[in-house]
Amino acid sequence: MTGRIPVHVLTGFLGSGKTTLLRHVLRSPDFADCAVLVNEFGEIGLDHHLIAQVRDDVLLMQSGCVCCTIRGDLAQAIRGLYARRERGEVAFARLVVETTGLADPTPIIGTILHEPQIRHHFRLGGVLVTVDAVNGALHLDRQPESVKQAALADRIVITKTDLAAPDATGVLAARLQRLNPSAQQWESANAPPPAALLLAEPAAALGRFVAESVETPSRHDARIHAFTLDFDADVDWNVFAVWFTLLLHAHGADVLRVKGLLRVADATGPVVVNAVQHLVHPPEHLDAWPEDWRHSRLVFIVRGLGRDDIARSFAAFQSALGASAVPA
Repeated sequence: MTGRIPVHVLTGFLGSGKTTLLRHVLRSPDFADCAVLVNEFGEIGLDHHLIAQVRDDVLLMQSGCVCCTIRGDLAQAIRGLYARRERGEVAFARLVVETTGLADPTPIIGTILHEPQIRHHFRLGGVLVTVDAVNGALHLDRQPESVKQAALADRIVITKTDLAAPDATGVLAARLQRLNPSAQQWESANAPPPAALLLAEPAAALGRFVAESVETPSRHDARIHAFTLDFDADVDWNVFAVWFTLLLHAHGADVLRVKGLLRVADATGPVVVNAVQHLVHPPEHLDAWPEDWRHSRLVFIVRGLGRDDIARSFAAFQSALGASAVPA
């Protein structure tokens, strides 16, 4: 399973600027080894001189990246793109999937993580979300899809900041931070962050949020809030895995995101835990801990579930099996 191609999901509500972001970064040399799956070529609005060749539903661009349309089933589109790669028709080392503005990213993530042929060749690289600085707060108030997209993000780019009042952008940034404290944030007017940052592996950035505990009840976002669970003792991986599986089986629709680091017995570095509702990423073992950090911390983003209830369930499960790690 080594050497699998990372898939980055680019999503954001209608008009939030995700296609503009994609069009901008496709011109970057950092994207020369990239393939992109989009809904329509016309939405990208690529300049004609950037297109080197057209072959049915594939654009080969002078930057070196490959751009394809999604026609029908996403899994079929990914498998077809990989088949082209195997035949030597296209070359790429990573893939970006741009969703529609009303999309819930969860089924897309599920396709990457659990479709047998795809998961053999691909792995989830991260979820990148654009939020409009002008209308983002309104979308979060009125559109459940917008809240879901932000809650599932690994990275959030707040766009159109040149068109919004500075105080409005600050309020929106703080709200997104409360909604998803584990996501990296950038603000962008017309110059998005470098592609290398946008496409970095999520595990590489986990150390940034472990230093502070999180408890963020929100009156805005339809009972969605974030909190942390901390464990000072070593965690028995088998015990945790069984408890976590049972938790997601019972409440997966309301456990929007879980992300963090576990100190597992006999492991030299932390184990990365990353889950989206019922979908759990394969655990990733890191070589070393973030500086001055050696205990387990998980960030939960949930809907209508209480921190104390989840903490008590894990403590009871641990106690029943004689394990020692109890949430602080």
